[in-house]
Amino acid sequence: MKNRAANNRTLTLQPDEVTSLQQELLSVSDLRAGHSPIDHVIHADMTEALSLIADESVDLIILDPPYNLTRTFGDSTFNARKESAYEEYLRSWMHLVCKKLKPSGSLYLCGDWKCCASLQRVLSEELTILNRITWQREKGRGATNNWKNGMEDIWFAVKNPKDYYFNVEAVKMKRRVIAPYRENGQPKDWQETSDGNFRLTHPSNFWDDISIPFWSMPENTDHPTQKPEKLIAKLLLASSRPGDVVLDPFLGSGTTCVVAKKLGRHFCGIEAEQEYCLWAIKRLHLADTDNSIQGYANGVFWERNTKPNY
Repeated sequence: MKNRAANNRTLTLQPDEVTSLQQELLSVSDLRAGHSPIDHVIHADMTEALSLIADESVDLIILDPPYNLTRTFGDSTFNARKESAYEEYLRSWMHLVCKKLKPSGSLYLCGDWKCCASLQRVLSEELTILNRITWQREKGRGATNNWKNGMEDIWFAVKNPKDYYFNVEAVKMKRRVIAPYRENGQPKDWQETSDGNFRLTHPSNFWDDISIPFWSMPENTDHPTQKPEKLIAKLLLASSRPGDVVLDPFLGSGTTCVVAKKLGRHFCGIEAEQEYCLWAIKRLHLADTDNSIQGYANGVFWERNTKPNY
């Protein structure tokens, strides 16, 4: 176990927690025995588990597969490869994943600049792509012989472009008004509050309000590519209703399942690394008593580094 500073809030597992948390995981054997995957974390190979989940049973899928980089995840390592080989890797499971979507379902696929084109090509073979979100991933010291990579992308795709759910009202952002305009002495399209002047704005496909989890945030884990809860919350609120089923076949440390639970959605997560699964289960327990999401309060998203009045 790592030695951490007293005020480091990164999630950890105590030895006496492991056994009890393991008992809450589902396996492929459990699925074959008829156990429902809904509201569970499945410790299994992704393709094997997906083959046992009913087709057209999921409203929303969040996909965060390994990018085309060499990186270690727990006890396994994903190795960078030629672009053609990476696309074949994506094709090896993309069709199986997309089959789980309901006819009106949506899917978000995460990637970086290096694999983004491959993701688009392979995803477009299965679904209709409607947009690409670019979000500012402000972390790291940068490079000495290249531009620092401060952005990542998310492809937004649907099965039927004429029949899908999207709730723009649920994902508006509250921005500070720097130069407030009044009409007849009253605020025009903005609100005057004791905390300052604000305007609710429609979301674009560029997000500069996301904070990467770090040691002082309770959602932080040691996962090397953990997505922020705020990021996933935007996707879930825009493209699912309360009670809908959200699937994450590359669950990692559990962010999608945790956010789904906090927002009143059902979830199903699949992850091959057992330690990551246990982190996810513990985070789900913590969500029973704390359903807050950093940067989201009172039904709106706030700009980065602003403190909403809870």
